[in-house]
Amino acid sequence: MEEQQNPKSQQQQKNSLWRLGSLFALILAKGKTLLAVLKFSKLGGALISMAVSIGAYAILYPWGFAVGLVLLLFIHELGHVLAAKRKGLPVSAPLFIPFIGALIAVKRNPRDAQTEAYIALGGPILGSLGALITFGAAYYLDSPLLYALANAGFFLNLLNLLPIHPLDGGRIATAVTRWLWLVGLIGGLYVIIELKSFLFFIIWALFAYELYEKYGRKKKKATRSLRGAFEVPAEHLREQGYLIPGTGHRRDLAYTTYSELDGQQYVKAVWEGLNFEGLIALPQQGLIQRVQVVHIDHVNKEDGLHLAIQCQVDYEVFENNQYYDVPMSARIGYGITYALLAGGLAGMMYMVHQFSNLT
Repeated sequence: MEEQQNPKSQQQQKNSLWRLGSLFALILAKGKTLLAVLKFSKLGGALISMAVSIGAYAILYPWGFAVGLVLLLFIHELGHVLAAKRKGLPVSAPLFIPFIGALIAVKRNPRDAQTEAYIALGGPILGSLGALITFGAAYYLDSPLLYALANAGFFLNLLNLLPIHPLDGGRIATAVTRWLWLVGLIGGLYVIIELKSFLFFIIWALFAYELYEKYGRKKKKATRSLRGAFEVPAEHLREQGYLIPGTGHRRDLAYTTYSELDGQQYVKAVWEGLNFEGLIALPQQGLIQRVQVVHIDHVNKEDGLHLAIQCQVDYEVFENNQYYDVPMSARIGYGITYALLAGGLAGMMYMVHQFSNLT
């Protein structure tokens, strides 16, 4: 005998879809206005992605749960932002991806494993605190919705502690012991079977391939390229009879490179004939192979001719053999924090089930 769906549930689902459709229609109709308002804020993209995520989750869950879940994800990412700021590393605003979670981009790589682990720990610590406050509110108000949100918050932060890249646990493991990656590799299979999650399988497979590439075989160092665009006034050169380089002109440039105390490396390209110097910031420490002009555009402006020069820096990533050198006291400290946080989250999930009788 077929089980019939509750008419009330059908109506609620239709209402959710109608609301989501109305939201998207409003965004499309008022898109230019919204962008004009948000473009002045670095959080504009984060707010838009939050709204889209809330709408997506509202297809499957009540609106209250969808909003609460995205807020808990925001608190988690805010923990990473605060930790990165304390270490002096610039980060992007959080970006929310429906049914995947949220992420931030660190605009400059950490200088050592200890810094990487510190930033990674910031998310689960603040995220767990947010879930704990939600649990306290659920207990005080006896709210099934808040109990469900607290349980989701504890679970997501615990899942993030699995020692697999790019999850937080995989980054924390760099400051404890890289042998934890092997634990994550084996434990990840159990999580895949339990969750039956194709997305988590992709994360696990990419992590397994990364370990193979890093430790399974020897590989040649790959050369990376980075471009910078510069504009140089050239009208005075043309008036002096200087031969203006054409759009197809290519040449190697002299250069110097240096690093600041915070680890940011710069390359200064020099073209003496044009009295040109261009500064390019590398995303990570590198060994410079070549600096060259790869393209030139002629731009006519009110004050005369300008040259739009594109420079390319070819470099090999500098592999810092001391990256994983973490003092034993720090390893123990991170290890204890990691274990206590994971155990605490598992214990809180048990308490949520006991208090709310979640099934």
